Amino acid sequence: MTLAFSGALHAGPDEKQLSVHGQLASRGEATDIAVRIGSGGYVAGLVDSDHDPVTVELLGADEKVMRELARNASGQIRFFFVAPTDHPKVRITAESTSGAAFTMTFDHLVERKDQIPPARQYQSPTIANAAKAIAAGAGTDAFWALVSQQGAPLVEPRTDSNVVLTFLARGLERNGRILGAPSNDHEFLERLGDSDIWFKSFVVPDSTRLSYKIARDIPEFDADARARRVAILATAQADPLNPNVWPDDAPDIYNQKSVIELDHAPEQPGMAGNASNKGTLWDFEFDSPVLGNKRTITLYRPYGFDPGNEKNVLLVLFDSREYRETVPTPAILDNLIEQGVLPPVSVAFIANPDGDARGRELPGNPVFADVLANDLMPVVFERFGTNFASNRIVIGGSSYGGLASMTIAMRHPELFGNVLSMSGSFWWSPDGTPADQNEYVSYHLARTDKRPVRIFMMAGLFETGRGDVAGILESNRHLRDVLLAKEYDVTYREYAGGHDYLVWRGALADGLIALFGQAHGPS
Repeated sequence: MTLAFSGALHAGPDEKQLSVHGQLASRGEATDIAVRIGSGGYVAGLVDSDHDPVTVELLGADEKVMRELARNASGQIRFFFVAPTDHPKVRITAESTSGAAFTMTFDHLVERKDQIPPARQYQSPTIANAAKAIAAGAGTDAFWALVSQQGAPLVEPRTDSNVVLTFLARGLERNGRILGAPSNDHEFLERLGDSDIWFKSFVVPDSTRLSYKIARDIPEFDADARARRVAILATAQADPLNPNVWPDDAPDIYNQKSVIELDHAPEQPGMAGNASNKGTLWDFEFDSPVLGNKRTITLYRPYGFDPGNEKNVLLVLFDSREYRETVPTPAILDNLIEQGVLPPVSVAFIANPDGDARGRELPGNPVFADVLANDLMPVVFERFGTNFASNRIVIGGSSYGGLASMTIAMRHPELFGNVLSMSGSFWWSPDGTPADQNEYVSYHLARTDKRPVRIFMMAGLFETGRGDVAGILESNRHLRDVLLAKEYDVTYREYAGGHDYLVWRGALADGLIALFGQAHGPS
């Protein structure tokens, strides 16, 4: 028996569903339902056989089974296919001795000629208007004149607390990517039709602060994924459409980033102002036979430093060059100390002897932790002429530096009583770590006794993971929860930013204020 079926196409949620009812008397009895849809038509629906098992098959042009849609199934059975002929047939066969009653309902019947993708929806109204103008035959001069007037990236309202942020590039030949996009990847720019407009839009909080570069026409070649990904660095440079750049004195556009600071980006304490009384910096070389290397240690002593002041704080900070130059830590402290926001904070900036050493020493290295505590810190105390109490010492850093700060303080709480972790790499685990012990620091701190350590930690909202692998944001949230469950004194903050010194320069000040801030002015 064959039941021919033809009905209105595009049965939507507000339309009456299109159905066929049938009754099969015994096992093996079959019904073929022919759907007049045309070759290439899209068919989707379900067979409802209640408790009666059935087999559902699609027949080809030769009337033979070409695809099994369900085998000996009952209840609601979903199916989808593209019609192989003008009148494809669906065969329903009873699998029970008592036969089967069924209803076949079609959700979608879309002929090939009607398979037209919906119009592209753009997050940016400005890009949407440009797309309409281009479709109508207009050029892009008016668009670029608007960009010249308003600046880039485009910032357009979305909700009370979110905006649409659209990055732009003009006239790329092959491709373009954003280094530092508000996401967990270096996002590709899209081309608007065949025009000279390349763009990428994001919905972000109106408190976003980030720095970024635009990479134009990145070399494409046959190599592994990492090598091709690294090639972004060959062309990444400051955005020529954005006048806000950082740092101002960069030697060229390749060593300069563009800056976005939206209206509700949080204040960065200590960045404004120019203290009249400035601290001093001096260096010494630290040679470690245990580590097999030597490095420069830079000490910052605040103006009017008194070795006998019990409110003195010592900050031990990794990545010395970055936190003296990219992040102007001495100037930030000069301002905050003079303003009475912080007590006298001294700093020991710990340099990396080379790029490879950073990756060996900072991630969970007990030998490096012991050298720092047992060999370096006595020299630092001697140079400052005082022994800082453990509850007045904070060890801090970003990325691997945040990871190192946490693990070193937990190994040597008798010395480092405070942690300042910025975007700590708590996704990290040593090679060979069992899968059930990933996020190594969280796993082990959950199983060790509480240490007398206070903690400030932060992460960026754009530092998310990829796939099922936790990123910095997720792993910091996890560690925060572990620490709170162990009843640690934890201050945790999230910033609308990424893995970015532009964010960390504010987080550094926020962390010191959270740990040692003075509510009532100078001591």
